[in-house]
Amino acid sequence: MHSPTFAPLIDAHIHFDKYTHEEQEKMLLSLSSHQVEAVIAVSMNLASAQANLELAKQHPRYIYPAFGYHPEQQLPSLNEQEKFFLWIEENIGHAIAIGEVGLPYYNREEAQRAGLSFDQNGYIDLLEQFIILAKKHHKPIILHAVYEDADIACELLEKHQFTRAHFHWFKGSKQTIRRMANNGYYISFTPDILYETEIQELARQYPAEQVMAETDGPWPFEGPFQDKMTHPAMTRQVIQAWSEVTGMGIERATRLFYRNTMRFYRLPE
Repeated sequence: MHSPTFAPLIDAHIHFDKYTHEEQEKMLLSLSSHQVEAVIAVSMNLASAQANLELAKQHPRYIYPAFGYHPEQQLPSLNEQEKFFLWIEENIGHAIAIGEVGLPYYNREEAQRAGLSFDQNGYIDLLEQFIILAKKHHKPIILHAVYEDADIACELLEKHQFTRAHFHWFKGSKQTIRRMANNGYYISFTPDILYETEIQELARQYPAEQVMAETDGPWPFEGPFQDKMTHPAMTRQVIQAWSEVTGMGIERATRLFYRNTMRFYRLPE
């Protein structure tokens, strides 16, 4: 698997700051041996963005930070939002993207199952602000928006005529898939492509020129990854599974994923 005929790997979505310091150090030392060239380190909030920026400054060869507010948590106050946006503006030159941002599908579902009301208008407004920010600074945006939430995200992206969108770990209807693909948005597959039929079916449907591989680490996975620390090298198995599902040869698929990710994030050669 480590033949030089294979293109390098890029983890298009990982929460690098959520690993322990020891795990980070061990991972960084192992990246080159696994042919991992870079990771896109997404953020959860201001503190997370600050941590990822510091990690990127310490390890500029590997870590490319994205700044955003993960939607599956309490909405920040207007004062906190203002503080965070000001910080992003001051540090935008260090950001490879805006993210992870989006809508709280899972928290909303949990609240509704418990019989509680859930108003996500504030989250929609915040997402729109992030889209405007990304467009202003010519940065791609990394989205947490699944099922019907993806349609809301599409509406906002279309409203602002912004196409550099990466929907990570996406799930949705065939109609939404067509809409996203036609708009030029990218998606990324996680290790669950090895054992989730829904994700394998998505792989058959989405245009090959608009796909990437991610781990969403340190999120744990099942199947062959049970009880293993999620590592960017797992993107190799993601690509292998995608190649088997689509019928594309593994070497060609690895080059495709590398080229797609380099192009979407405009990473330095």
